[in-house]
Amino acid sequence: MFPDVIGAFVAEMDFGVAPPVRDAMVSALDRGLTGYLPAHLDESLAAAMSDWYRTAYGWEVPAGRVHHVPDVIAAFELTIERFTTPGSAVIVPTPAYMPFLTVPQLHGRRVIEVPSIPVDGRSTMDLDGIARAFDDGAELLVVCNPHNPLGTVFTRAELEAVSHVVAGKKGRVFSDEIHAPLVYRPARHVPYASISEEAASHTITAASASKAWNLAGLKCAQVILSNEADAAAWEEFGFWAGHGTSTLGAVAHAAAYTHGGPWLEQIVDYLDGNRRLLAELVAEHLPDARMSMPEATYIALIDFRAYGVPGDPAEWFRTHAGVAMTDGAACGVAGIGHMRFVFALPRPLLRTAIERIASALTKAAHA
Repeated sequence: MFPDVIGAFVAEMDFGVAPPVRDAMVSALDRGLTGYLPAHLDESLAAAMSDWYRTAYGWEVPAGRVHHVPDVIAAFELTIERFTTPGSAVIVPTPAYMPFLTVPQLHGRRVIEVPSIPVDGRSTMDLDGIARAFDDGAELLVVCNPHNPLGTVFTRAELEAVSHVVAGKKGRVFSDEIHAPLVYRPARHVPYASISEEAASHTITAASASKAWNLAGLKCAQVILSNEADAAAWEEFGFWAGHGTSTLGAVAHAAAYTHGGPWLEQIVDYLDGNRRLLAELVAEHLPDARMSMPEATYIALIDFRAYGVPGDPAEWFRTHAGVAMTDGAACGVAGIGHMRFVFALPRPLLRTAIERIASALTKAAHA
């Protein structure tokens, strides 16, 4: 999209594919599995996802409650359409993943932005703001955990507090857990719906191997249903909700969940080094910028407000620094003046990107 620049705006990694995933896909091609998704692959994927959640996070999810969809946004759309009423509002803690702010409006729902608040050096959800938003006609809260683009991994206590607010307002939660496998020690991912029966009763959980194993182009994600009412409702529309899921995507996801752990450990270790290097580079070369250390994901939100970048900051950095990032304004009002930076890069390229940004800002300051 932007030739001759360093790309740090698309949430994918420059690290290839895990060998077990590649082998599974080659085997699938050799067997001619390029048609519609067969039942046995659907069952294998559900079982693999169930096993992953039990082993990685300690949540016992029956395989029968795991269903395939093409991607997490498709899961978000079906949650809006099936579990909220037209004209209601969706609460989006901000800064947010950009589609969370635009997709609800395409389905006739308002968006209420609730800026995140700093607590002990971390950004977390504003419970009072969420409560007011429910009072203002919201029916659904988006819980992005781990958070994109803030990198926050919400603690059990934080999630329990959110759950009490949602239950008290008789609301629902869409829990996006797509970045859950990419958590850095000592943080630990806690699935929102796992914290209590109360949370399970009002939650639709969406997850995918796409971010952690670099499979976004294969069009596969999973929906976890954590209560009987939602499971019964799924029986009415679930077939169409899953339409468009890629057969090869299901193969790749099952292989990732079942055999991709060792590869993922190496990737998380490398990304851990990258986030630390990024923080060092920002402190060294961009002294007036601010960046909180992400507890998860390979995305950082860097505050450039002190530099007064003119016009469209994303275009300015592409033109003057040769680095493509996402304008934080696309993540909500709370993101204005920030840039969303994807650091899943080889370290020499990561260093070059920050040095280019610093050089461009220095030249602009002396122009």
